[in-house]
Amino acid sequence: MRDLRDELARREAAGLYRRRRTVDGPQGPVLSVDGSERLAFCSNDYLGLANHPAVIAAFQRAAGVYGVGSGAAHLVAGHQRPHQTLEEELAAFTGYPRALLFSTGYMANLGAVAGLLTVGDAVFEDRLNHASLLDAGLLSRARFARYGHADVAALSRDLAASTAHRKLVVTDGVFSMDGDVAPLGALAHAARAQGATLMVDDAHGLGVIGATGRGSLEVHGLGPQDVPLLVGTLGKGFGTFGAFVAGDEDVIETLIQQARTYIFTTAMPAAVAEATRTSLRLVQEEGWRRENLQALIARFRTGARELGLPLMDSSTPVQPILVGDPQRALAMSAALEERGILISAIRPPTVPEGTARLRVTLSAAHSAAQVDRLLQALSELPDARG
Repeated sequence: MRDLRDELARREAAGLYRRRRTVDGPQGPVLSVDGSERLAFCSNDYLGLANHPAVIAAFQRAAGVYGVGSGAAHLVAGHQRPHQTLEEELAAFTGYPRALLFSTGYMANLGAVAGLLTVGDAVFEDRLNHASLLDAGLLSRARFARYGHADVAALSRDLAASTAHRKLVVTDGVFSMDGDVAPLGALAHAARAQGATLMVDDAHGLGVIGATGRGSLEVHGLGPQDVPLLVGTLGKGFGTFGAFVAGDEDVIETLIQQARTYIFTTAMPAAVAEATRTSLRLVQEEGWRRENLQALIARFRTGARELGLPLMDSSTPVQPILVGDPQRALAMSAALEERGILISAIRPPTVPEGTARLRVTLSAAHSAAQVDRLLQALSELPDARG
C-alpha cells in the first residue's frame, strides 16, 4: 500500500486531513485539550448531563452491582435488568410500544435498515443524512435512492415510480451538520400516500427540542402512527452512550431476530444503562435546561447576525458558520484556538464540496458570558464575514 502516503499528503494539502485531540478530564464548557484550557463549542452534550453528579453516581452504584462489562451479547447472557428497564422507560418516554437498545447509534441505524429490508425492497434517503444512515441503505441490499435535501416533491415522485415490495423513507430529524429540522409532517404524508414507512433518526433532537424534550416528532406534533420507526442516541442530549430503536411489537421482534448489529455484538455495560435511566429522568424533570439552551441559541444568533456572520438556518444547538473553503475554515478554527476557543472546522467529505464550516454547538451548561466571549473572538477574525 505504497500509495497511502501519497494519498495522505494530498489530503493534507487540500485542507482535509483530520487530527485527533486529547482531552483530560470530563466533558464541560471548558476543556483541557492537549494540555491547554479551551472554552469549547464543539460537543454534542447539549443538556450538560455527561458530567452530572447524579448520572455519575448512578453509574458508580450500578458498576458495584453489575460490574464493568456485560460479558456477552443481549441474546446470550448480556441482557441485564437495567437494559430491560431502560428499554421500557425509553418506550414510555417516546410513546412507542417497544424500544430496543443498541451499543452505538451507527449500529442502531445499520441494524434497523438492514434488518428490515432486503433484495426487492427500496430505501429512500435525504441527501444530507448522517453517514450511518447512508451506509445502512447501501448495505441493506435494497434499491438505494437519495432525494434532494428536504425535497418532499422529489421524494414523492421517487416513491410513486417504485414497484418495490417494501419502501422505507429514512431521514435525520435534526441534521447534524446544518442544524435544521426535517419537514417531518410532509414526509410522513408522502410516505403514507405511497404505502411507505417513515424512519427518523432523531439523534440530535431527542431530549433537546420540543416542549418536553421528545424531539423532532414533538415539534411537528407527530407520533408513532406517523413515524413507525424512531432511532435515538444516548450520547448527545442524554449525556451517556449507546442508542435505541423504537417501534411496534413486530418491528422490535424482527430486529431481535434479524439485526446483525444487535445479534452479534456485546451489550452496553449495565452501569451505562443505569446512568442513562437517571439522565432520562433529568431530561423530563429539568425543563429549564432546554429553556436555557434556547435562550443561548437566540443570544448567539442575534450577536452573529450583528457581526454579519453567514449563519445557516437553524433553531437548534447546531449553529454552523458557513465558510466554503476548507483551508480557510481550518485557519479560522486555528485563530479561534489562539484566542482560547475550541470549534471544529468541518470539511468534505463530512459536508458537500464548497460548504466547509465552523460547526458551533451550544450546551445548556454554557453561560451567557461564555457565548459573549465566543462572539467577541469571532468579531476579531478578519475574514469571518465571508
